Amino acid sequence: MPTVEVADLKDDDFLLDVREDDEWQAGHAAGALHIPLSEFVARYGEFTEAVPQDGRVHVICRSGGRSAQVTMYLVHQGVDAVNVDGGMQVWAAAGRPVLDAAGEPGAVL
Repeated sequence: MPTVEVADLKDDDFLLDVREDDEWQAGHAAGALHIPLSEFVARYGEFTEAVPQDGRVHVICRSGGRSAQVTMYLVHQGVDAVNVDGGMQVWAAAGRPVLDAAGEPGAVL
């Protein structure tokens, strides 16, 4: 499973958040694309339109389980994808900004 540490992410890296809507609304990384795991296959076209050409996709969820599933799916589709180790829990613990749906400081559920 290709993985990356939160500490190795740069501000301009493409981030795909696959958590559910309530989790996203409570707190997410600014600029991340949000497509819940439960909707990912149905919304794959939305993903392909948003992903940078020849860019790496950093997939994140709460702790790394759901994002690992999506990462493996993307790798099988030929996408350069990596799982963010520890997910949003590690993101928040590392002091990275977490915003709620209103753009205010949020929390990871």
